[in-house]
Amino acid sequence: MRRFIFIAAFLILALAIAESTTAQGYKVAIGIRFSTPSPTLSNSISVKYFMNERDAIEGLLSFGTRFGIGGLYEVHQLIGGTPAFTWFYGGGAYIGAENNVTFVGPTGVIGIDYKFQNAPINLSLDWKPELDLIPSINFVPDAFGLTARFTF
Repeated sequence: MRRFIFIAAFLILALAIAESTTAQGYKVAIGIRFSTPSPTLSNSISVKYFMNERDAIEGLLSFGTRFGIGGLYEVHQLIGGTPAFTWFYGGGAYIGAENNVTFVGPTGVIGIDYKFQNAPINLSLDWKPELDLIPSINFVPDAFGLTARFTF
C-alpha cells in the first residue's frame, strides 16, 4: 500500500510539473479533507487534477471511521468572473470497509473552491452526500467537508 501511494504521488508531481496552470490558477492540488464522520469518504487525503479549465477529477483516500477510496468528476464554474473563485458540482463512486463490512455506492458533490492568488493554497467547502448500495441501501446526507490543499 505504501508503495502504491508513493508511485501515485510521484506521478501526480510529474503531471504537475509537465502541465501549465489553468484558469483556476492551478492544475494539481494535494491536501486534507476534514468532514463529518458519517460518510465513507469522511476525513481524507484529496488529490484534484484539472483536465482542462472547467473539468476536474478528484481522488479521495479516507482514513475516517471507515477506510475508503473514491473518485469524483467535477465541473467548475466561475463566480463573479474571477478565476480564483469557482463553484462546482459532480458525481462519482466509492468503496469502503469497516469491521469486515464492505460499503459501495455513488456519491455526488456540490461546493465552492477558492485559490489564494499569492500563495499555493486552495480551499474547498462542499456537500458530498453518499448512497450506500452495499451492504444495504442507506442515504448519508450529512457529508459536509472543508478541504485544504497545496497547489502545483
